[in-house]
Amino acid sequence: MKFFLDTADTDKIRDLYSTGLVDGVTTNPSLIAKSGKDFFETLREISSFVAGPISAEVTSTSLDGMIKEGEKLSKIAKNIVIKLPLTKDGLKASNFFYTKKISTNVTLCFSPAQALIAAKSHASYISPFVGRLDDIGENGMDLIKKIKAIYNNYPELQTKILVASIRSLDHVIESAIIGADVVTIPPNVLEMLYDHPLTKKGLDAFLNDWKSTNQSIL
Repeated sequence: MKFFLDTADTDKIRDLYSTGLVDGVTTNPSLIAKSGKDFFETLREISSFVAGPISAEVTSTSLDGMIKEGEKLSKIAKNIVIKLPLTKDGLKASNFFYTKKISTNVTLCFSPAQALIAAKSHASYISPFVGRLDDIGENGMDLIKKIKAIYNNYPELQTKILVASIRSLDHVIESAIIGADVVTIPPNVLEMLYDHPLTKKGLDAFLNDWKSTNQSIL
């Protein structure tokens, strides 16, 4: 399973990318707004050191607008993935970019039916929002299970499942158990993956024992 980092904070991306854990990046208008930086400058900076897919979202809701914005975004770097809303025009745009060999990420998916039609529209990635489903009392991971089952039934569907709106470690682990292709993770959740209290406790004990020997490796 691949890890994408869900942020537009370029300093944080650089820091975590150096761990070798990060396979790509997803951005959206909200994340860009939080960063306070220029949209295109941010994407250019990220693409200068991230080799994997970088999702850049269109803001137009019309087909013509999505195509114009998507074509402009795709020129920033070869690894830019055009992020499109799961609407009729978004699906049309997905199919259009497929014919142009430009990768797409169809976002804001909340049902198996939406995931199915996105795949039939040749989306490179489908982004189901599990956290937002949890927020309204549904089980977001059930959606991932259903999408995985549907895609497994039809090997000709090449769309990858990109689990989005990740809120917890459980979301990440359950995604891996189900067999999702990608999870896009906020930096704080990615850091939780290696931060365990017993690891720190064990390390402190080792260091204290080593200190008592009055020895040095260097």
